[in-house]
Amino acid sequence: MRYMNYINPFNLNQTTRKDTMDLVCFSHLRWNFVYQRPQHLMSRFLKHGRVYFIEEPLFDAEHTSYLELSRKENLTIVIPHLKHDLSGQDPTLQQINLLKDLFKEEAIIDYFFWYYTPMALTIGNSFTPKFIVYDCMDELSSFKFAPPELKEREKELFSKADLVFTGGYNLYHAKKSFHHNIYPFPSSIDKEHFMQARQIIADPVDQTDIPHPRFGFYGVVDERFDIDLIKEVAERKPEWQFVIIGPVIKIDSESLPIMNNIHYLGSKNYKELPLYLAGWGVAIIPFLRNEATKYVSPTKTPEYLAGGKPVISTSIIDVVTPYGTNNLVHIADTADEFIAAAELELNRADRSQWLQKTDAFLSKNSWDKTWRKMVRLINNTRDSKLNGKSNNIISNLNKEKIYV
Repeated sequence: MRYMNYINPFNLNQTTRKDTMDLVCFSHLRWNFVYQRPQHLMSRFLKHGRVYFIEEPLFDAEHTSYLELSRKENLTIVIPHLKHDLSGQDPTLQQINLLKDLFKEEAIIDYFFWYYTPMALTIGNSFTPKFIVYDCMDELSSFKFAPPELKEREKELFSKADLVFTGGYNLYHAKKSFHHNIYPFPSSIDKEHFMQARQIIADPVDQTDIPHPRFGFYGVVDERFDIDLIKEVAERKPEWQFVIIGPVIKIDSESLPIMNNIHYLGSKNYKELPLYLAGWGVAIIPFLRNEATKYVSPTKTPEYLAGGKPVISTSIIDVVTPYGTNNLVHIADTADEFIAAAELELNRADRSQWLQKTDAFLSKNSWDKTWRKMVRLINNTRDSKLNGKSNNIISNLNKEKIYV
């Protein structure tokens, strides 16, 4: 087998529990891109067993196609590197053969599949997992540059999956008729990580010289981002500063407004986010209301709130309910509405009652709880599939009621 194996020098334990299946995850998002739902969930699985995170291929191999393996503890990130000119060779078949070799080399025998992209079925269909989970975190078919065959692939995945999760309630209502065993799991939160923002005083170097008041956003800047809304508010309120953190993808960066009070700080890693959040007066979610945002459940909503920051968001359905209806977040679709909400927050002298209400709401939400509920559903479904024979994916969890 041809692969490049990068071993983390701090990898002290690559042992696997004998009572735990290997998890093979097919993702459309790269592990080292933006830390979000796949990383949060896979990081919890790898504490119990081996996780193989299969990324989409790169067509950059000069001579021979190969797999790049990056390891850390029980996590193996797998990146297929295919020849940029396959000369008629099927790239799907190339990946299948590479992964079959990997399975043999790694003794991946007792395993289950976890899909984030239905497009990976063309590869996954050549294997025999004991169990299939589809974590439908977004309506990928509505995203810019989505493959035209994605909807058909998803239909096939629904027919093969044993269990389906959705990334929000609105997406659940859109998909629930397609599968008999489907549950909504909206964005969760690592509260302890983002609550650090309440105690941090010092600014990161590239944010230090930005005046106040600051309105901040972190995330991917793409076709979902409401450029015109930010531009109009920035023009009308030149004393307000807008801090934009994150990569620009799928849109022309030259389309972004260049103004003295809009600051693009680029990508930051997950650990750095509370450092920037701490220095903002208001956090924002300026998403367009279009097909690409119809079913999104922004993870940043509870993260901003955990950081103790008031939030202004456009009327994204899974933000309006429950955050807007519980008066935890301001909903504003126009510049007038945004400015009114912002002035209200900038003039608010005491946020203690709001913060107490926010913390009470967030106390019910965490990635740990989401993960445990998912595992309980996986184990229950797995047991039913085996006619009552216990063969759980992860067997050492305390019983916990599943709220959906």
